[in-house]
Amino acid sequence: MDAERRQEIIPTAGPELSLSIIIPALNEAGHITATLDSLQPLRQRGVEVIVVDGGSSDNTAALAAERADKVITSPRGRALQLNTGAAAARGEILCFLHADSSLPDGADGLIVGGLSGSRRSWGRFDVSITGAHPMLRVIAQMMNWRSRLTGIATGDQGLFMTRSLFEAAGRFPEIALMEDIALTRQLKRYGAPLCIAHRMTTSGRRWEKHGVWRTILLMWRLRLAYFLGADPDRLARQYVRNKS
Repeated sequence: MDAERRQEIIPTAGPELSLSIIIPALNEAGHITATLDSLQPLRQRGVEVIVVDGGSSDNTAALAAERADKVITSPRGRALQLNTGAAAARGEILCFLHADSSLPDGADGLIVGGLSGSRRSWGRFDVSITGAHPMLRVIAQMMNWRSRLTGIATGDQGLFMTRSLFEAAGRFPEIALMEDIALTRQLKRYGAPLCIAHRMTTSGRRWEKHGVWRTILLMWRLRLAYFLGADPDRLARQYVRNKS
């Protein structure tokens, strides 16, 4: 597809466009309340918040129902849950947020105004990782630098995009792992991301629970294997084995 055709089907965001935030969740009762509470000022300004529950065995869905506009049940699988939420969203801009993450203050204005002002159609935030280990600060800075250098972003960085671009790029591929990287590789075909320097926060629990250095090496190994063409299902099994 040539650049002129891409511009025809992917309009840039205007300041009047509506925003929906989509949060996939599975047994997130310990984190979902804080995440949703942080989004209440945005809801008061008209932002739609959707939680897509993948069959939690705790009270994630009940907690979310009190704080979100919609709580949808979906078969388990992050990509499937994200796509299900996007299909139910009314916003013309979609933002995908992890259940243990929080956007910066005024994120709605940063997203809508940023896309409109930059004439871009997708982007992400810089990130800070919460936790006690000093390496978490380094990991976050490396994520931010890597994303600026490569144009690839991960779900930890609060991906956002126009709905038309989301559809044109093929939505999240329903693979077991690396669905965020796979989508951003497609998004890059339509233009560079808007990199918002305001920092969102995400939990460092996966690094601290399984060991910071062990998790860093695991993710580097899995991402390298993915870029070299490894099957995402096989990589997901390796990821689960290394977490246990």
